[in-house]
Amino acid sequence: MEGLCVMMDHSTSILLTLLILALPSAHGGNVLVFPLDGSHWVNMKILTDELHSRGHNVTVVRASNSWYIKETSPHYTSITIPNTGGFEEQDFGSFVSKLIQIRREGNSAWARLSMEMEILKQFSDLHRNLGEMIIQMFEDEKLMQSLRNAHYDVVLTDPALGGGVLLAHYLSLPLVFNVRWTVEGEAHFAIAPSPLSYVPFPGAELTDSMSFSQRVKNMLCYAFGCMQISYITKPVYTALTHRYFGPGVDYLSLFQAADIWLMRNDFVFEFPRPTMPNVVYMGGFQCKPSKPLPQDLEDFVQSSGEHGVIIMSLGTLISQLPHDLTAEIAAAFAQLPQKIIWRYTGERPTTLGNNTLLVDWMPQNDLLGHPKTRAFVAHGGTNGVQEAIYHGVPIVGLPLIFDQPDNLFRMGARGAAKIVDIANLDRSVFLQAIQEVLHDPSYRMNMQMLSRLHQDQPMKPLDRAIFWVEYVMRHKGAAHLRTESYKMPWYSYHSVDVIAVLLAAILLIIVTTIAVIKFLCCWAYYKRKIKCE
Repeated sequence: MEGLCVMMDHSTSILLTLLILALPSAHGGNVLVFPLDGSHWVNMKILTDELHSRGHNVTVVRASNSWYIKETSPHYTSITIPNTGGFEEQDFGSFVSKLIQIRREGNSAWARLSMEMEILKQFSDLHRNLGEMIIQMFEDEKLMQSLRNAHYDVVLTDPALGGGVLLAHYLSLPLVFNVRWTVEGEAHFAIAPSPLSYVPFPGAELTDSMSFSQRVKNMLCYAFGCMQISYITKPVYTALTHRYFGPGVDYLSLFQAADIWLMRNDFVFEFPRPTMPNVVYMGGFQCKPSKPLPQDLEDFVQSSGEHGVIIMSLGTLISQLPHDLTAEIAAAFAQLPQKIIWRYTGERPTTLGNNTLLVDWMPQNDLLGHPKTRAFVAHGGTNGVQEAIYHGVPIVGLPLIFDQPDNLFRMGARGAAKIVDIANLDRSVFLQAIQEVLHDPSYRMNMQMLSRLHQDQPMKPLDRAIFWVEYVMRHKGAAHLRTESYKMPWYSYHSVDVIAVLLAAILLIIVTTIAVIKFLCCWAYYKRKIKCE
């Protein structure tokens, strides 16, 4: 009997050993992360934390002046480059303030052009600083050798700046994108067919059902976008690729060769459009069920009674607005029966009502998931919009800069948001917009419908994203999912050469047929003439 127990213990030990060896998480991989600072790091950090929790070793490359990306973390090891490749909080704040001031001057063509020029200058500086950081890294042989010796399995990067793409190619590593934007604009336009007849160009504020005049506008916006790329992107990255990889390497082809594109949106937010097999949609991957609020905040929310609360946040990059604007917003809030929780760090507005609580930080996800939350006043950042969709809370939009107007336009087109132009904002306009969202049930019904569509999927977006990162690590890439069309010249991609040959063949047949007919007619005429003579 004792021998039998020993045999059973031995068999159990073998079985447990086999089970442990079979677990995918038993072997952690090495992930090299090249992120983008600011709000983009907020969602990249979610991926790095999750990868760490699943047993992977994560290394993050950061600039010494990074704003959000900390040098020390329990979830990753950092490599700090003494360079200006990060965000300077003060400089970025000044830039945002200038854009808001331009936007408040109205929607004239001159104001729009001034805003675009400011954005171009800011992006040009970002790309140039990134280029200097890459040169510094590539010229540091000791650093590059240490990266080679680390035997990374994959590079995870945000391609809104191109540093991670160049680094992955330099180290010959598989490449995964955490993406919505690349250095050339919206990610789909870099990899998937994008017919401008029904695919709206970002910033055009159009849907997938366009009139003729709207299609003209879409084409013009696309042409302007191409001009921007030629001005701010191409010179920087062409110089870098030629310097380190030779003149035969096109920088855009390095982006298009990425193995997996983890897209930070889905078709609840995006209009239907062509896509590719290696695009994985993880819209709302940062969203999660709400947790209980801190007691003081819960007491404030409960004090709202049947009216509920409204929350306001302008995201991670815009902490405050001009004083006169905040005074108008505060005055409008003061006229509402709802309680207001406003994430705001500026000087306290003199028109602030007793129903409004100003906070330096708030648990936005938990507040959006609270049953007493009635509306979300937001600037239209992708993260905030996705959280509002997840929790089914309608939006009062105050779009300010970058992709925010376009994001909120998409919500407005679905009947889930009311947009207020900051150029025309005063207390009466703002109050009217809030009351419309509060009292017209269609806004909440439409947003809750989007929430149901978003949540009705077989697995969580974050789990899907991590699966595909690990998939690339297991298989050393995902080349079988990647189209090779990016290697084709434009005339071959659009079959211009084929069409030209077919047209030439048709023309040759027509010309030959006409020549034969003409010859036969002449020959018949000649014979009749001889016969008559």
